[in-house]
Amino acid sequence: MKWLSATKGLFLLFLTFASLGAAADIPVPPLTARVTDLTGTLTSEQRAILEQQLQAFETEKGSQIGVLLVPTTQPEDIAQYSIRVVEKWKLGRKGTDDGALLIIAKDDRRVRIEVGYGLEGVLTDAVSNRIINGDIVPRFKQGDFYGGVTAGVGRIINVINDEPLPPQRRTRGERGEDLVQQYLPVILVLTLILGGVLRSFLGRGPGAVATGGVVGIIGWILSGTIAVGIMAGAIALFFTMFGGSHMGLRSIGGRGGRSGGSGRGGFSGGGGGFGGGGASGKW
Repeated sequence: MKWLSATKGLFLLFLTFASLGAAADIPVPPLTARVTDLTGTLTSEQRAILEQQLQAFETEKGSQIGVLLVPTTQPEDIAQYSIRVVEKWKLGRKGTDDGALLIIAKDDRRVRIEVGYGLEGVLTDAVSNRIINGDIVPRFKQGDFYGGVTAGVGRIINVINDEPLPPQRRTRGERGEDLVQQYLPVILVLTLILGGVLRSFLGRGPGAVATGGVVGIIGWILSGTIAVGIMAGAIALFFTMFGGSHMGLRSIGGRGGRSGGSGRGGFSGGGGGFGGGGASGKW
């Protein structure tokens, strides 16, 4: 019967290790914003300020910085959990690998800066360590978590700004949409005036086509971009044809500009790679 007791003992030991392994799989939250706070430490206003700062930096430089606050990473070390986060989030541009993550495990009193491949030459382990111990930890010890996060983010931005990275490139579609937003008031006025007049004289269909053509040409002249002219003409044609002048104003005006923060459809990583560079600290 000794073999049976030994078998039971091994089985119980296996279950123990299995349960520990399952507990280690702390879920990585989905990436929907540049600042993710699962601890409720930051106020909505504080998150919004950080979001705007990081969004403006990404627009200017191209690099992506994420901030994550979690209660704990246990039983994993913060470095292990941080790697799982960046492997899922993929901060930074693909090929440039210029992403960085500032992660805080509040209950563990641990903080880490995870650095993408492309930033390891400037945001070195030593530099990351100085940012943590010189800018972040002293404020955390005083209970000023927002001040610590803000100081850390500011230093990371300053360091990355010194790195000669490829410029941020926007797609034609993004540039065209921005220009359409810029000239949207002009498009609205022209659509309302021309749409009403031309449809009265020419009828709904021909009037809509004529309105679209005129508005498209004017949009092209104003922006200097044929793509904007085409989009402006399409908007004018559609709302003159199907909405009428009053409906065109309500529908187009209700769209508004693009919101800040996460942007369209939520914030997402650009495909950047990480190799474990960075530093950890505690307070």
